[in-house]
Amino acid sequence: MEFLGNLSLGYQVAFSAANLLYCFIGVFIGTLVGVLPGIGPAGTISLLLPVSYGISPVAAIIMLAGIYYGSQYGGSTTSILVNIPGEAASVVTCLDGYKMARQGRAGAALGIAAFGSFIAGTIGIIFLMFLAQPLSEIAVRFGPPEYFSLMILAMTIVTFLAQRSMIQAIIMAVLGVALSQIGIDIVTGHSRFTFGLQNLEDGIKLVPLVMGLFGISEVLTNLEESVDRTILQGKIKGLLPNLKDWMDSIGAILRGTLLGFFLGILPGGGVIISSFVSYAVEKRVSKYPEKFGTGVIEGVAGPESANNSASSSAFIPLFSLGIPSNAVMALLLGALMVHGVIPGPLLHRQHPDIFWGTIMSMYIGNFMLLILNLPLIGLWVKLLKVPYRILFPFILFFSIIGSYSIDNSVFDIFVMLLFGTMGYVLRKFQYEFSPLVLAFILGPMLENSLRQSLLVTRGSFSIFFTRPVSATCLGIGGLLLLSSIFF
Repeated sequence: MEFLGNLSLGYQVAFSAANLLYCFIGVFIGTLVGVLPGIGPAGTISLLLPVSYGISPVAAIIMLAGIYYGSQYGGSTTSILVNIPGEAASVVTCLDGYKMARQGRAGAALGIAAFGSFIAGTIGIIFLMFLAQPLSEIAVRFGPPEYFSLMILAMTIVTFLAQRSMIQAIIMAVLGVALSQIGIDIVTGHSRFTFGLQNLEDGIKLVPLVMGLFGISEVLTNLEESVDRTILQGKIKGLLPNLKDWMDSIGAILRGTLLGFFLGILPGGGVIISSFVSYAVEKRVSKYPEKFGTGVIEGVAGPESANNSASSSAFIPLFSLGIPSNAVMALLLGALMVHGVIPGPLLHRQHPDIFWGTIMSMYIGNFMLLILNLPLIGLWVKLLKVPYRILFPFILFFSIIGSYSIDNSVFDIFVMLLFGTMGYVLRKFQYEFSPLVLAFILGPMLENSLRQSLLVTRGSFSIFFTRPVSATCLGIGGLLLLSSIFF
């Protein structure tokens, strides 16, 4: 009965007029972000964080979550029509989606991508609904040692699953923790790493940091690159897949859904890895693997289902444990903390409207996305023709306004520009930002858990190894680091 009552509460929250509006705004912007190659969901959410501070916490998380899973829908459009992934998770979709479009089957590719995304997203939300609360009940028993070890494991997995160099990912994670320590020590009251600057005594704000790393650096990087966008000409028709398309795709959709869901739970796993793994699995189980890359519909259905399912399951560690699994979840964690809401085991008890309202809004958002994506294909094609030289000044303008509006501080603008320049340089050396952002968010919690644990044991580190959950997390993290060195 309690479960049904929670569902009823979730629907009441999600179906309120204001939250429906913010859900629509979120998924619409998310689709737009996915369609337009460039800034991505993390950059967009960082730009809109200041806007979320002026609305209720539940409306903010509904809108920002809509941007995240909505971008997974839109990313397939550019992959299929232009052969340029609008979102990193849609890189694999280019392989067969664009080939299908060149063969006159753009409609079928777009249709199966939309329906596969809808099916996977819906199933993922159902799994989220049933798994998030039980995991929260288990996590209630966690103490400071368990949280410290769990956060160490989360950051280790992020670095272990880094797409490039693991050494570089570790460097970024350490830098993120170091940046999170800037400001006044809440225990001793001493200034740390402020260099005598009064503006740094409250620490570095999340919004200027992420706006700089994701927004400004993206603008600088794209301005120096000339991308040839050859948009498919002719009328797109046949958006509804035929029976043969469904027969060929249904297995890929279900396999992609399951793969994406479980990979999305892992810190660092996320939508990108799940789409690549799904494509590899479909190629392995196919009766004609040699045709992959030439325009087979399974090569579109599997990855698109996987990345949408992963975007749903990514909320499980955030809602259940308070641990963000990727950069976007870290931004959502930051947005909630600004509102005084701490995600974690007690979220569903202390803020059931946020917990269940967000989950139910994702059902609604998936229906909105299905309606948005197919009829508005023509609009998305026109948007793809907008030159970058027009888009990027607007991004820069909104970044400056957003950073300034938080505390009406010019200093925050300089911080944003500093991190934008730093992000541009780091991109040149192929450093990833996800470990830095995750470590920056988790740094204060990591320190507090460590201090609380050592206070209990009067300075002894044995507590981390004598408690089973804590020891297990540290052991898994250690094995991952060792495996990367010796294998």
